Amino acid sequence: MHSNKYVDICPVGMKKNIFIFLWLCTGLYALGAKLPTLTEKAQISVLTCSSGDVLYTAFGHTAFRVQDTSLGIDVVYNYGTFDFDQPNFYLNFAKGKLIYSLSRRSFEGFLYGYELEKRWVKEQLLNLSQQETNALFALFEKDYRPENRDYAYDPLFNNCSTITGDILKDRLGSDVVFHDTHLKQLYTFRQLVHQYIDSNTWGAFGIDLAFGGITDKTATLRQHMFLPYYAMDQLDNASIKGEPLVLRERSILDYADIRYRSHFLTTPLFWFLAVLLFVSVITYIDIKHNSRSRWLDFALFFSSGMAGLIVMLLWFATNHKVTELNFNFLWLLPLNLLVSFALLRAKEQPVWLGIYVKMALGLMVMAIIIWIIGIQIISPLNIVLMLVLATRYLFLLKMAKA
Repeated sequence: MHSNKYVDICPVGMKKNIFIFLWLCTGLYALGAKLPTLTEKAQISVLTCSSGDVLYTAFGHTAFRVQDTSLGIDVVYNYGTFDFDQPNFYLNFAKGKLIYSLSRRSFEGFLYGYELEKRWVKEQLLNLSQQETNALFALFEKDYRPENRDYAYDPLFNNCSTITGDILKDRLGSDVVFHDTHLKQLYTFRQLVHQYIDSNTWGAFGIDLAFGGITDKTATLRQHMFLPYYAMDQLDNASIKGEPLVLRERSILDYADIRYRSHFLTTPLFWFLAVLLFVSVITYIDIKHNSRSRWLDFALFFSSGMAGLIVMLLWFATNHKVTELNFNFLWLLPLNLLVSFALLRAKEQPVWLGIYVKMALGLMVMAIIIWIIGIQIISPLNIVLMLVLATRYLFLLKMAKA
């Protein structure tokens, strides 16, 4: 979730709460002020927010709420804060070094954005003792210190939702047990992602192209919690000291689910089929006239080579875990970049091209075999693009034999 980094606390009117108000607003704890002790009326809950209609909100969101009516505290600790205006934000994202932060704001301020977007918010009140409540509160405030609030984000292994389970287990230890009776089966990471994004969307296409074989491994019970909906269900099926971890659940905002999807005319399948038809027509004309459309070969080889290079860099030159074991470069050959310029300059087809396209077709078959045996799942959309490239490869092979 994207939100601004600022502190916003509900105003309190009673004099005995003035210190708490100032403490939260100014971070007096950082100057040595003692952390206030929450009373027996204090409660900690987990907030789960529904998915939105843009890609980075498609999976929902999770945050912690701390409230103590006696002290006038009602704040949300949000581990899912990022800032598009961070220096080198997009470069760090590409390198797998995206920094997320813990933010703290009033409950009303947190809720306001979801109300504007008409996204539901549910709350699960945790079954904690006063001592456990204060321990979690102390942890949140420690994490909120300027030197601690930033962390290296990972979409599958370290996000606002996985942190929920990590915090509860790390702070409360073996008293908290996560049960698996609510799951009929365990899914792979890729299968879990596709439960929230339609396959025929540009977002899903990009994810499938970039995510490697590591995401086709079956996620453990805890790893399912990288998705907020699964984290919410997991908390409902968890216990603390033999008692239910969740005391009660309620809907704070009640809206219908929003799903990230596209209209067919804007989907990748429509446009990839259009490209396949276009390339097939141009190739047929080339065959009829015994010619070669150099601009088409350049466009196909250059775009596929660039995509293959990016896939390889994401695997070998970044810190992304999700892009490991990505064999899409076998059919999106990075060498196509160099070949594209050679084909653009050459008026006659190079003599070595026949051998090269045989190699390219062989590697494409290898990628399909890797898909069939389950090492890495390839998006069906990629099959259309393979057909585009194979159409041109076979034409160039025919020209080489002529």
